Amino acid sequence: MAVLTVVMPVYNEIRTIEQSLKRVVDAPLPAGIEKEIILVDDGSRDGTREYLAKLQPPLRVIFHEKNRGKGAAVRTGFAAATGDYIVIQDADMEYDPAEFSDLLKPILDGKAEVVYGSRFMSGRPHAVLRFWHYLGNKFLTAFSNAFTNLYLTDMETCYKMFTKKALQEIAPKLVSNRFAIEPEITARVARGRYRLYEIGISYGGRSYKEGKKIGWKDGFSALWAIVKFNYFE
Repeated sequence: MAVLTVVMPVYNEIRTIEQSLKRVVDAPLPAGIEKEIILVDDGSRDGTREYLAKLQPPLRVIFHEKNRGKGAAVRTGFAAATGDYIVIQDADMEYDPAEFSDLLKPILDGKAEVVYGSRFMSGRPHAVLRFWHYLGNKFLTAFSNAFTNLYLTDMETCYKMFTKKALQEIAPKLVSNRFAIEPEITARVARGRYRLYEIGISYGGRSYKEGKKIGWKDGFSALWAIVKFNYFE
């Protein structure tokens, strides 16, 4: 059996973690592929940590003693992954793990080593985004494209899937602790000249009132990260 490792960074998601995890566990995969699920709690303080501590194998849970940021949690999960394919899955219900098979297809067909799930090239259902949040995403993607010479429609997407070989080469170079992990990964993918595909996905975006964590300060950090990781690191 081949293995898909699902890396789930988690921070203060007590309202959604149980249902999010169930959706990942229940997500169908192509024949001959099974799941390895790694949850990385990034110093939660709302009861999420206590919920995760009760989970049993084969689920794997890793705890950060204090909050270090999504990028740090992703890097911890990457270091622990043993699968043939690896994908990032947020715990906030915005992304649907039922679409893992769609992300896997270009890799299984031998066409890609990295696959991004794009929220902006799909005819599938989407929550209506706030205009400035949508514009910020599009601007950051265009800015990143200008430096990487890639033609992505959604650089900031959570859904990034890798072959084991590609991730083994990319992961040791990653250093970002917060949301700058997204442009950093993209810069590493571009510089490594990996075969990259985008697949349209559905998206159930939530509001800040519902717990969305990324903010305008992270947008400025992403701009610097695009410059930094494409030119200096």
